[in-house]
Amino acid sequence: MPRAQLVELYARGLGVIEEARIEFGSGFNVVTGETGAGKTLLIGALELCLGGDAGASRYALTPETRAVGLFTLDDGAELHFVREASVTGRLRASLDGLPSSAELLRQAAAPVIVIHGQHDSLALRSRQEILKIIDAAGNISTAELTAVRRELATLDAQRDVLGGDGQSREHERDYLSFQCAELDQAHLEDPKELDTVLAELTRLTTLRDVHDLLLGVVEELDGDSDEAALARFARVISRLPRDAGVEDLRDNLLDLLERARDDVREIAARAQPEQFDPQVIDDLEARALQLRQLARKHGGSLARAILERDDMARRIAELSATEQRLADLDARVEELTLIEVNLATVARRERVAASEALSMRVHHQLPRVALAHATLRFVVAGDDGSEAQILFTPNPGWPEGPLQSLASGGELSRVLLALSLESVDDNVVAVFDEVDAGVGGQVAQQIGECLREVAAHRQVIAVTHLASVAAKAAHHFVIDKSVEKGTTVIRVRVVTGQERVQEIARMLTGDVISDEAQALARRLLESVT
Repeated sequence: MPRAQLVELYARGLGVIEEARIEFGSGFNVVTGETGAGKTLLIGALELCLGGDAGASRYALTPETRAVGLFTLDDGAELHFVREASVTGRLRASLDGLPSSAELLRQAAAPVIVIHGQHDSLALRSRQEILKIIDAAGNISTAELTAVRRELATLDAQRDVLGGDGQSREHERDYLSFQCAELDQAHLEDPKELDTVLAELTRLTTLRDVHDLLLGVVEELDGDSDEAALARFARVISRLPRDAGVEDLRDNLLDLLERARDDVREIAARAQPEQFDPQVIDDLEARALQLRQLARKHGGSLARAILERDDMARRIAELSATEQRLADLDARVEELTLIEVNLATVARRERVAASEALSMRVHHQLPRVALAHATLRFVVAGDDGSEAQILFTPNPGWPEGPLQSLASGGELSRVLLALSLESVDDNVVAVFDEVDAGVGGQVAQQIGECLREVAAHRQVIAVTHLASVAAKAAHHFVIDKSVEKGTTVIRVRVVTGQERVQEIARMLTGDVISDEAQALARRLLESVT
């Protein structure tokens, strides 16, 4: 798969974000800012344009909301994700300029970006999420096993349906036969027949209703009376003197008169009673009534009636061959049960292998996230290995137990980071939203170095409050919050040189930036080689 890069993120009308645009670079990018400045809100804009849940409160949507993410792939292709508010206030989605849906955006985003947030550490508490991690790490697909189990459930339901007593089946067959015969006698074929019948009925009844009116018009235009319009027109033309220089105009008027009489004759022809046979109208009215009754009786439409007819015919055939069908079902269930056992055994074996390999890989990452003395194991149980959990101990000699019981919040975040380093494809953009929260000192240095090394192989974007992490980045963006004309707004700016030194110093000491803080900030930046 081509390597992806998030080139640009644009947000407008998202909470306090009036308008913000970030043009990310390759490698390691960091986003910093004071607490509450809107760093996580900017990640919310990214999640939103990638098809995230629009109802999540972190997005603070407004009628002006627009979020855009532009990705480039190293094969030259581009991906353009957009979510924006419509005039009705609902969010619309588009992908590469074409209307789309949030689900399609999520599917398109999955191969190019992964977002890890501090809140994602809660996923490590879910057995189902842990199982997803193991399956992804081992490239394990249980689709066939799932399909077999789904078919077994369907067959069990069918056996229950067919397992009623003989008298009940006979009553059901008689009832369905009566209903099916009624539909068969109606000769339903076209689900749009009622529309066709009503349209023709409307045409003929309208023609009938205007028949007298048409004949009256014909009489007034060119009837036997001397006062008919065209007769009077002819007399007037005949009074034009010859040799008066208007012969060409007189000929034009005579041509006009003849064309008018042709049109009147056509009106008379179309107004003839044989154009609408009263019996045809009666037949159409009867057919329309029949079709309406059948539609009301069978789900509200002819299409539904036709479907029900076919369903009832199939059900009658099933009831007529119940015994043989039950025998066939039993044989199929026995066959699928053996297949299920074999597939479950294979799934368990693959999950055991994947969990052991993943445990080993994550174990090598633990020292990099300041968990050098901790141990962590992925374990699976159950006939198909679907009962998954993470066993953890923070210190040697301590008994291991479920991660969610023994790990602190900070340890959970660091475990998530270690796991992220082993589970993200090099071709995928990796976003870390404050997964370094709750740590500092040497731990922060290690995490920063870890993220920097990861960025050597893929684009990394990290939202952080740690100066030692921010100093490791190749590109540094700062979010500023201010109050303008009574309204809180945020803006994003890229910082380099002295501005970056001051931002690193602020992260170290707060609002008061001393010379010592700036000197330390310079040392942090200079230490990055």
